[in-house]
Amino acid sequence: MFPTHRPRRLRAHSQLRRMVRETVLTTNDLIYPLFAVPGEGIAHEVKSMPGVFQLSIDKIVEEAKEVYDLGIPAIILFGIPADKDVDATGAWHDCGIVQKAATAVKEVVPDLIVVADTCLCEYTSHGHCGYLQVGDLTGRVLNDPTLELLKKTAVSQAKAGADIIAPSGMMDGFVQAIRSGLDEAGFQDTPILSYAAKYASAYYGPFRDAADSAPQFGDRRTYQMDPGNAREALKEIDLDIAEGADMLMVKPALAYMDIIWRVKEASNLPVAAYNVSGEYSMVKAAALNGWIDEQRVVMETLIGFKRAGADLILTYHAKDAARWLQQ
Repeated sequence: MFPTHRPRRLRAHSQLRRMVRETVLTTNDLIYPLFAVPGEGIAHEVKSMPGVFQLSIDKIVEEAKEVYDLGIPAIILFGIPADKDVDATGAWHDCGIVQKAATAVKEVVPDLIVVADTCLCEYTSHGHCGYLQVGDLTGRVLNDPTLELLKKTAVSQAKAGADIIAPSGMMDGFVQAIRSGLDEAGFQDTPILSYAAKYASAYYGPFRDAADSAPQFGDRRTYQMDPGNAREALKEIDLDIAEGADMLMVKPALAYMDIIWRVKEASNLPVAAYNVSGEYSMVKAAALNGWIDEQRVVMETLIGFKRAGADLILTYHAKDAARWLQQ
């Protein structure tokens, strides 16, 4: 008790604070998202996400080299195809935009880990994550037929050079389907980073601008999780672990730190947190208006994700964070 115990003693000097810091963020914790589009020499800034660009493959490769030089170990690729259809052909075709981008990156930066987002909403003409019942305008995806599309997509991405497959559609049984597809195709050593607890969140708004993936009708509440549910997240992760997931993701992150903590406590797998587009854009907007110190807010937020239990953080702040860490 005071005055014997004075916690401020360990806060008196910056070096001492470093020595006793309980949670430490490093570049090893970061994964940088990139959006690939057809064409050449394209770098189109996403209006709702300052500093984030839709990039042609040549520009993706340049970004990949910069990311690697900053010490960030991985990128995750999202694709915006030239054409969309009900079969999501651009997602699983060997000449799909993510497949071509993955191959190009691995040729130039072979030691950079390439994560492939394995979802269908960017590639379907209706903007939902799989097959729909004909005439159904509610957004209710047909689960089991969609699993075959996801399996084909994952195998195609692995063949193209993706190091990690990250299914994000929240279909029942999607990890099992993808695991069996990868194993049958000879990719037994390709890990799966499952979007195990992905919520139907308003924080995804700017991403839908970046990935051109807004649903044309309905919403995604029939397959993404209700924001009010926590026990359900643990059920989802248990199922994904049983089906063969190697890593687990919670998305979004900022409003779901309790879920990150619960998932970490309930499993012995690496846990990723996705610092999503809306979280990024709010910080950027406030910083551009001079209302906050961007660096301090970003670093405090990322540390918060780690303190909550995240082993990996997918964030559009990754490059800036890496530079600040180098300082």
